Amino acid sequence: MTRADFESAVDDALDAIPEDLLDLVDNVVILIEDESPEGEPDLLGLYDGVALTERGSDWGMGELPDRIFIYMNPTLRFCEDADHVREEVTVTVVHEIAHHFGIDDDRLHELGWG
Repeated sequence: MTRADFESAVDDALDAIPEDLLDLVDNVVILIEDESPEGEPDLLGLYDGVALTERGSDWGMGELPDRIFIYMNPTLRFCEDADHVREEVTVTVVHEIAHHFGIDDDRLHELGWG
């Protein structure tokens, strides 16, 4: 899968999320990186930020955007084919956006988004 195809899969995953829900995502940028952080070779995505449930009344005074990373090469190594990549990208995007809403890994696994 090419980088353009992978980026398209991420775009499709975002398009699959209801607009009303995406409207609630606040101050977040989604970035596609080739590799996951050193020591995390199997990590497919990462939310780096302050969840909405943890933001106090003083939040928003110049903070940089939260970041969601989607890692291309680990995803490609994990998946068997292009359809599996698109499915896994969707799961990863939903999973990381859920962290923005304060949903933890245990709950995401219970819901089937682990």
